[in-house]
Amino acid sequence: MYSSHKLLIANRGEIAVRVIQACKDLAIRSVAIYADDDMASLHVKMADEAWALSGLTAKETYLDINKILAIAKKAQVTMIHPGYGFLSERADFAQAVLDAGLIWVGPPPKAIQQLGDKIQARKIAQSVGAPLVQGTAQPLQSAEEALKFAKQYGLPIAIKAAYGGGGRGLKVAWELEEVASLYESAVREATAAFGRGECYVEQYLDKPRHIEAQILADQLGHIVVVGTRDCSLQRRNQKLVEEAPAPFISDDIYQQIVSSSIKLCRAVDYIGAGTVEYLLSQNSKLSFLEVNTRLQVEHPVSEQTSGLDIVVEQIKIALGEPLSIQATPKTHTHAIEFRINAEDPARGFIPSFGQISKFMAPSGIGIRLDTGVMQGSEVSRHFDSLLAKLIVTGPTREIAIQRAKRALAAFEIEGIATVLPFHKTVLQHPDFVDEFKVHTRWIEQDFSHEYEVQQRSMIQDDHQFARFMIEIDGKLQQIGLPKEFLNFQSVQEHVKPIEEVKVFDEKTLLAPISGVITAWKVEDNQMVEKGDVVAVMEAMKMEVQVTAHLSGEIKQLAQIHQNYSNDEKIAEIHPV
Repeated sequence: MYSSHKLLIANRGEIAVRVIQACKDLAIRSVAIYADDDMASLHVKMADEAWALSGLTAKETYLDINKILAIAKKAQVTMIHPGYGFLSERADFAQAVLDAGLIWVGPPPKAIQQLGDKIQARKIAQSVGAPLVQGTAQPLQSAEEALKFAKQYGLPIAIKAAYGGGGRGLKVAWELEEVASLYESAVREATAAFGRGECYVEQYLDKPRHIEAQILADQLGHIVVVGTRDCSLQRRNQKLVEEAPAPFISDDIYQQIVSSSIKLCRAVDYIGAGTVEYLLSQNSKLSFLEVNTRLQVEHPVSEQTSGLDIVVEQIKIALGEPLSIQATPKTHTHAIEFRINAEDPARGFIPSFGQISKFMAPSGIGIRLDTGVMQGSEVSRHFDSLLAKLIVTGPTREIAIQRAKRALAAFEIEGIATVLPFHKTVLQHPDFVDEFKVHTRWIEQDFSHEYEVQQRSMIQDDHQFARFMIEIDGKLQQIGLPKEFLNFQSVQEHVKPIEEVKVFDEKTLLAPISGVITAWKVEDNQMVEKGDVVAVMEAMKMEVQVTAHLSGEIKQLAQIHQNYSNDEKIAEIHPV
């Protein structure tokens, strides 16, 4: 029934692998696409076909609609699945896929546009009676407008990308003095991640929980809430741990979530998988947050507790089939997902990249691993830090936690820094295990732990390819050869282990991450105080502030828009 179809995955990493697996279960041929750094990636190896995007950055590859559609035409696919991130919430991409005569595995472009515009989504939520905090009715035109809102409604405020998601382009201002700079940072981050920089602002609930409803809707008018999730454990607005069903919420809150989610989706004739997100304050005030018009990273916990394959459901819905269920399934299990990110807890969770020299995953009852990497994989500086997801399931939350301890103890990753040590620590903390005092800023405000520095490898250079046209069977074909091969250099020369922490003069200011300096906030020979933000660096589509490690006169500023490795000298500060 499905074997006549061929599906292109407009994504990379673990979600591309996940979609490929669903295709195999349905006997649908899968087509992968890849950036230069992803040539040897797991999703490329697993797909039935793989086509090069011929580029390094997201803008050159996974965000290039014309390139993707050109490959879809050459590969003669019938369907396109966007995964999450990249183009997954771009209405223009969905429309372009449909205009090309292909099946779009996702919501209608109109629904994406209505709900993807966070300001319009707020209006729709208000119209169906969903709970809401105060927010701007239109995108902001300047930082001054954000400041005016903060003065009128009070701090803290959240500055958010109007066309984004996943924590990109989201900044929380706690002091009036930082509103302007955070607004500018949100605009830059949103532009880099989504191609659009419009932002809006709303009241930010202090120490809220993040609760969501997983939605499935078919083309026949059926809408079902598959279940709830708690995604409160976050760092820099990026989720780290998620679980289903959302624990410790009242039946009243649950009913509000289910009812308003269905009404909201019905108001825009929603089709496919989606997530309606809410914030729940300490005093049980529920407020609509946004709708993610795509598959969520944390969808596996809903699969484990509902028995559904949500990706398979997405594909069947796109083909016009009815939902497999007609009501929220009863669950007798609990599932917890741990995002395995290439981030270094010992260095403030800054992104890490390099080559994975060891990848030994756990196994056993209740253990599921969704991964986009394996031993020998290279983690690129150009893309998101998510490597894999460990999903642990048990008949109760307590048993799931105990199994998670077992699984994390057995999980070994070497060659790059990861968040595994953080997850192990969280599972020993009573705020998470016993009393559940976790909130969206719990890590920043209520949690502290000293971590050992992890040994890591470092790829010194990006993969750069020289491309040539050759004739094969009478047709011109393009091939790409690594430039280091053309120079007769071994790839091994580009992978160097870091055996010990580098030692520098105390006045040396080191890059906190491997990435690009996008801006200096100071001038050469300027006086700075310890803790001052002196520069901004960007890696994996996230901005990281560089702070002065001591007070004095800053000199020898490194060039902006250049790549620097973590622990590389970028300036000097001379005490006065």
